[in-house]
Amino acid sequence: MAHPAFNSAAAARRAVERVAPARRSGEPKRPSEMELKFAELQKDYADLHAAIFEAAQVHRRLCAPRQLRFGDYEIASEIFAVRHLPGDFFTAEQTTDGVVMALGDICGKGLAAGMWTTHVVGMLRAHTARTSAPEQIVAGVNRDICRMSTLRPLASLFLAKLNVETGELSYCSAGHPPAFLLRANGEFASLTDGGLLLGVLDDAEYCSGRLKLEPRDTLLVFSDGILESQNASGEEFGYDRLKAELAKAVSTSADAILFSVLGAVQDFATIRPLMDDMTLAVIRRD
Repeated sequence: MAHPAFNSAAAARRAVERVAPARRSGEPKRPSEMELKFAELQKDYADLHAAIFEAAQVHRRLCAPRQLRFGDYEIASEIFAVRHLPGDFFTAEQTTDGVVMALGDICGKGLAAGMWTTHVVGMLRAHTARTSAPEQIVAGVNRDICRMSTLRPLASLFLAKLNVETGELSYCSAGHPPAFLLRANGEFASLTDGGLLLGVLDDAEYCSGRLKLEPRDTLLVFSDGILESQNASGEEFGYDRLKAELAKAVSTSADAILFSVLGAVQDFATIRPLMDDMTLAVIRRD
């Protein structure tokens, strides 16, 4: 009978021989089930990231370019998303009797709000093709939204039509923060005429306001993300600070005013994250 030590050594040798061929042949180790799952998750994440990036590019193309000029009028705008895809938008389109500008804010954040943006902008363009009266465009978009299912979005909207020949501006605000008008002489005005948020009542009535942009007048339109930006103490930027920054931003350039105001908001919030999507548009007459 073989010695027990010999039997143990032989068993160990046989175990090594079973593993050794794989090691000698250089065959790669088969990935575990967990490693396969992790690789699959990484691919899904990369695909999702690419899809969100493409959606953001579509959103950018739907909105107005960052700088525009129509005759004596310069328009500068910027949008910052709090989560991947903004629910805010700003459009500016030339029609037969003026430039129609719209700054909208879909209630909510992230992908859900961002996905509604395309739909609402499409409604705006459809109604702008039929009429250029701001209150009629807003009322038409509101009816369309209210006819949708119970999942319909709520949205605020500031819409204005500017006659670039005369400077006449008519506007309608649907539950949107009042736009600011800074006159060349330093006087302020808040643009408040309009009506309810979009998507609340299908028969809501809307009215329009009218004014004239004179040389060196500046119109500031913004979403509530600007006002609700908070500092380390939890204070909001608010209307008063925004008015003060607009008054200080003395410049001949709408683009310079835009970045001066945005810089003030960023300095105020320091390292605090965005509370909501932020959109700012500056319309200035040379």
